[in-house]
Amino acid sequence: MAGHELKDAVVAVVGASGVLGSHVARGVVGRGGTVILVGRDEQRLTDLGIESGTIVVADLSDASAGDHLVKVAREKFGRLDGVINAAGVVAFGNLVDTEDAVIEELFFTNVIGPLWMLRRTAPLLAESQGFVLNISAVVADQPMPGMAAYAATKAALTGADRALIRELRRSKISVYDVRPPHTETGLVDRALAGLAPKLPEGLAPEQVATAIIEAIEQGRLDVSADDITNASKSSDSADHHGQ
Repeated sequence: MAGHELKDAVVAVVGASGVLGSHVARGVVGRGGTVILVGRDEQRLTDLGIESGTIVVADLSDASAGDHLVKVAREKFGRLDGVINAAGVVAFGNLVDTEDAVIEELFFTNVIGPLWMLRRTAPLLAESQGFVLNISAVVADQPMPGMAAYAATKAALTGADRALIRELRRSKISVYDVRPPHTETGLVDRALAGLAPKLPEGLAPEQVATAIIEAIEQGRLDVSADDITNASKSSDSADHHGQ
């Protein structure tokens, strides 16, 4: 399908203060777009130094977060062309050892919040024939022991995205599901619970952010971990031969 031009587009990046979210936000700006930086901590959003960005302080686990975003987007820009959800939390450990509150927070942040956000932003996205992109994870396709609850949230998000690709087609809203491989964002060191298993070196967040931006522009709605890894290898090879 046709992609979405980011030049002059108004795009909200939810979780913009995170490592991957910040790179995605800068990628949108680099393509000539305008970003709305959405996150829980105003100071962290300010510290990104994206002077052209509009800051919206909101918590994805609050059902009214989308209402706040829509209000700002409509009042300041008159439209919203895209929503990129880069927020997420992780937890490790056997399910029987994982506290109920941790499982609840995983689902609120990784699944319920994004669905609440889309429910509220969809009417405005329909007006612009825009897009929503949810960053899922490789574990949606390849669940691992010791990560059952986390993998379940990502599989749920990907399942929702796959249904919404068809459900929102009539509204002219594109739904992207991107499932990156392990990425060096430091998220594993900020787990809600447990210790991460030994993981191979992950991709640089800049590489994953580039893959996300290119997917939007090229209209690739379903992007797997292998797609991103192979694209990264091709880019590295091209850079090497160009030196």
